Amino acid sequence: MEGIAVAGYGALSDVYEWLIGDDKLTPAKAAEAYYSEVVGSLPPNARVLDCACGTGQLAVGLASLGLDVVATDASDGMVRRTERVANEQGVSLRTLRAPWAELPDHLEDSTFDLVFCVGNSLGHAEGAAGRLTALAAMSRLLNPGGRLVLTSRNWELVRSAGSRVDVRDHLIRRNDRDAVVSYYWQIEQRWEQEHFLEIVVAQIEPDGAVRTCSERLSIWPYRYEDLVAQLRSVGLTVQSTTFDPESDGYLVVAGHGQARGAPEPVR
Repeated sequence: MEGIAVAGYGALSDVYEWLIGDDKLTPAKAAEAYYSEVVGSLPPNARVLDCACGTGQLAVGLASLGLDVVATDASDGMVRRTERVANEQGVSLRTLRAPWAELPDHLEDSTFDLVFCVGNSLGHAEGAAGRLTALAAMSRLLNPGGRLVLTSRNWELVRSAGSRVDVRDHLIRRNDRDAVVSYYWQIEQRWEQEHFLEIVVAQIEPDGAVRTCSERLSIWPYRYEDLVAQLRSVGLTVQSTTFDPESDGYLVVAGHGQARGAPEPVR
């Protein structure tokens, strides 16, 4: 089973805070966002893997709660920023630069109580084969009672809107500086084709000049029903889901064994 996880986020790692919503901007807020759903039921010192850690807000927030956290990402820049945030917050965690496919080479099977794959990251895995490889690695690292927490864009809605430019209609302030964020979506005809998303962060300097940072990212979208089927194929059953055809994104909690009253997708 082969698949490539596209790293990306080299240039954007330096300006990623402008892409994070206010509700998850700090480690405390990021951890709180998932606390009632899954984190609050964990025992002390539970092992947690954040396998698309980005700039580390969630991983550091979880470590601040006393959890044993491993933070991984395919981007060197993101791993470095996670280490910086951990140092600033005075918390200890393990970091690792590795794509999803390589995680079992570095981490022991069946040892994590919780695995996070959030921030819409799974769409960067290369096609159905890449997603399956990524999900298989996550499933392999979960202990028998562990759970996978995954967030995703509603790719059905993204594709239905076609190729376009989305420009945020307001300035975003981070660290006493403002920026405008825009997204260019290149939507292809078929689901299985490589799509593209170019993100541009235009920072307004104190003297009024504008400094831009941009990166073109590869995307392989997927239907919700295909995600559920792939989770099942690697031994994971959806336990809860917020998927709604009319909502922009959703959260899925999956685990080994039978579902506990998981709702069917809304149609």
